[in-house]
Amino acid sequence: MTDAAELRTRTRALLEAHPPATTDRADFLKARFDAGLAWVHYPEGLGGLGAPRSLQAVVDAELEAAGAPDNDPRRIGIGLGMAAPTVLGFGTDEQKQRFLRPLWTGEEVWCQLFSEPGAGSDLAALGTRAVRDDETGDWVVNGQKVWTSSAHTARWAILIARTDPDLPKHRGITYFVCDMTDPGVEVRPLRQITGEAEFNEVFLTDVRIPDAHRLGEVGDGWKVAQTTLMNERVSIGGMRIPREGGMIGPVAKAWRDRPDLRTHDLHQRLLKLWVDAEVARITGERLRQQLVAGQPGPEGSGMKLGFARLNQEISGLEVELLGEEGLSYDDWTMRRPELVDFVGREAGYRYLRSKGNSIEGGTSEVLLNIVAERVLGLPAEPRTDKDVAWKDLAR
Repeated sequence: MTDAAELRTRTRALLEAHPPATTDRADFLKARFDAGLAWVHYPEGLGGLGAPRSLQAVVDAELEAAGAPDNDPRRIGIGLGMAAPTVLGFGTDEQKQRFLRPLWTGEEVWCQLFSEPGAGSDLAALGTRAVRDDETGDWVVNGQKVWTSSAHTARWAILIARTDPDLPKHRGITYFVCDMTDPGVEVRPLRQITGEAEFNEVFLTDVRIPDAHRLGEVGDGWKVAQTTLMNERVSIGGMRIPREGGMIGPVAKAWRDRPDLRTHDLHQRLLKLWVDAEVARITGERLRQQLVAGQPGPEGSGMKLGFARLNQEISGLEVELLGEEGLSYDDWTMRRPELVDFVGREAGYRYLRSKGNSIEGGTSEVLLNIVAERVLGLPAEPRTDKDVAWKDLAR
């Protein structure tokens, strides 16, 4: 069993062989992956050593102290948080070898082709079709996806499509890896209330996906997608942050720096939200400790729920605290950013952008159902369409 001492030894050996100050960033990241120090809980040969997940902090601390580069995790968050655990769980050996290394080093960006105009909260109602070409064995995909982060920079996409419309909606879905450079893939920007086009809509016209890029069995796409979705909610709601990290930080700083803005009512609200943010942070630490024992469960939905509520309440308080200053906005220029930076912009941006937190990564209404049924054990909501063929559903 790999322990902390051995990981420190391996990390120092990596630093000695590839000094960060003189080694190209990409070369260092590749060497780190090959040394099994990328994600230590992954298997040997796939960026890990089969060590406990909790020991990743040992490696990260050594590398940070030495000034080693990271893989810019915010830019490649979909690949790290959603695609990688799905490929690891359901991919073939060839798929794992092909995709995981460039995914982790950031050479290849990933996006997620799940939601559709008519299948957002009810994702299983998706209508994008994948039809098998009997001559080549390829799958020909046609349809539209929406709210796709990073589609404009992505090399690969995780995609779910309907392969059998005669089955009920949760069945007859298959999971694929889609090449975003295929000529049938068209990415169009979706401009948001912030002025940016961080999201996209993606049109798929006769996109050919080789069967070798299918994850899981034909018709098992919903099962595979659950791994993606559970990891997505943990990656959104369970991020590791320091005390007063995230949205609460700028508000607390403004309170300390601007005594002229203080009122008793705002003070009481800030205290409550500060405590809530700290509870969420500590709960996130506990959730990550639970992950050491296995895959994320429905508890991640609760974390994501809290993340959305807190961000919206905190950003609303910040705008109120700043008064007229909170109504200003720095830049409405149409841009297509590579990542979301909540704390790098002003209060107005945070207020507007946080409105999407209760929609992206699973709407709060859907997550409340998950928590009610799978965490609290309450009776399931009636579902009259679960045994009806998808083709017969009202649309």
